[in-house]
Amino acid sequence: MFLGADKLIFENAKSQRNNPTYAETILWGYLRHRPFGHKFRRQHPISIYIADFYCHSLKLIIEVDGKIHDNPLVLEHDTERQKNLENEGIKFLRFKNAEVEKELELVILAIENFIINHPAISLV
Repeated sequence: MFLGADKLIFENAKSQRNNPTYAETILWGYLRHRPFGHKFRRQHPISIYIADFYCHSLKLIIEVDGKIHDNPLVLEHDTERQKNLENEGIKFLRFKNAEVEKELELVILAIENFIINHPAISLV
């Protein structure tokens, strides 16, 4: 579930959990209630990365990106990170802060459509 994340990653994740963005707080208000019975974790350490939200039963990362992610260098890092984690069988949904803040219903609909159309993995 953590793909070898080290102590520093766990410490950074804890710090980020204690300082969420406004958009992350809004989305967590929905995800914390276990949509369709799936548990999501926020600021979850995985390998050398920290996922904004992670659901192990779906092998799904949900990222909420601010304007910094429009920067070409950050975008390049995001692309490489996503590719590395997709190679581990993890799927991604990405939303911009503005989408979460202004169009939460559409974000929730996209998440629910993903959950309905992607069966959970066996955790046994």
